[in-house]
Amino acid sequence: MRPTAKFSLSFGLVTIPVAAYNATDPTAAVSFVRIHTADGGRVRNQPVCSLEGTEVSPDEIGRGYRTDDDAVVPLTDDDLDALPLPTAKTLTILAFVAGGDIDPLQMGKGYYLGADGPAAAKPYALLRDTMERHQRVGLGKIALHGRETLAMIRPVADVLVMQVLLWPHQIRPMTGVLPEGEVKVAANEVRAAETLMDSFGELSEDDVHDHYREALEEIVAAKLAHREPAFEAGEERPVGQVHDLMAALQDSVRAAQRARGETEGTQGADGTAGSGGGARPAGRTATKTASRKSTAARKTAERQPAKRAAAGTAKGGTAAKKSAAAKRTGTKGAGTKATGSGKGAEKTAGTARGTAAAKQPTGRGRKAG
Repeated sequence: MRPTAKFSLSFGLVTIPVAAYNATDPTAAVSFVRIHTADGGRVRNQPVCSLEGTEVSPDEIGRGYRTDDDAVVPLTDDDLDALPLPTAKTLTILAFVAGGDIDPLQMGKGYYLGADGPAAAKPYALLRDTMERHQRVGLGKIALHGRETLAMIRPVADVLVMQVLLWPHQIRPMTGVLPEGEVKVAANEVRAAETLMDSFGELSEDDVHDHYREALEEIVAAKLAHREPAFEAGEERPVGQVHDLMAALQDSVRAAQRARGETEGTQGADGTAGSGGGARPAGRTATKTASRKSTAARKTAERQPAKRAAAGTAKGGTAAKKSAAAKRTGTKGAGTKATGSGKGAEKTAGTARGTAAAKQPTGRGRKAG
C-alpha cells in the first residue's frame, strides 16, 4: 500500500514519525454508473469551467475558498503549508480516554499508522503497548487534505489505527426524532427482549458476508448470458405491524432456537420464551402439536383433583348422616346422657368434615387449570 500522508505522532516529548494508509477499500463496495436509458450510453461528470464553458483537464484543476459573499479565492499547496498550525505536520495527543467515551456518531474514515523509519519502531511499540495495557485511546488534532480534524488513536492487534472524528457541531440534534409522548415498557417485556437478545448468539462468517454483492453479480451474469438468474430459495421473514409485543418476542426466540437447531427450553412463570408451562399472555400463538399436548395435560390435571375432591365430599356427607342418626337415637333413648352422646357425634362429624376438606387438593387444581 502507498501512504496517503506522512506526519509525526507526538506523545508528550516523544515524537514518532508515522505514515498513514487507507484502512478501507472503497472499490470493494457495490457501485453503479449512470447511463442513458434510451441507448445505454454512459453519462459522465465532466469538469467544465463555468466562465468559458469548456472541459478542464485534471492538471488544470486547483482549489479555492468561497467567502460569505460568494467570492472565490484561489489557494495553492504552498498557502496551506504556510498555515501557522502545529497540526499541519504533527498529531499531538491531547488526552487519553476510555474508548466507550467516544460517540460512534463522530467516527469517520480510518487509517493504519505505520512506523516511518527504523528509529520510530521502538516509540511506536511503546505507545501501542501502553494504550493496550491501560485500555485507553488517544485524542488529538491533525490537518489532513487541507482541513483540520479531530482524530482518535487506538491499538488494533499490533497496529496503531487513526480514526477521523467529526467535530461536535457537525452532529445534528435529536429534535423531532424521539417518539411523541411517554412510552411505558413492562418489566416482563424487558425480560422477554433480553431473552431474545441472548438467543441470537455470536456472528458467523456467513453473517458478515456480502450476499447482496453476490446476488447482484449473478443478475449481471444472467443478463449477459440471456438467462434467468439462479437464486437459492430463502425463508421469507414475516413483516407487518406488531399487535402483541410479548407474542412477537416469544415467537422470535423460538425461531432463533430453531435456526440454530436447539430445543425450545422451558422458561419461568413470566413466560419470556420457550414452550414450557409458564404463564401465557393473551393472543399468544403456538404450533398445533404443542397446543394439543398442553390442552390434554391441562384437562387430565383438572379431572384428577376433581375426582379426589368429590370423593372427599362424599366421605364428609356420609359422616354427617351418621352423626345425625346418632343424635336422633340418643335423644329418644337416654335423655341427658344421650344428648351428650349426640354432641360427641356432632363433634366427630365436624372433625370428619374438616379432615375431608383438608384432603381436597384445591390449590393444585387451580394451578393445573
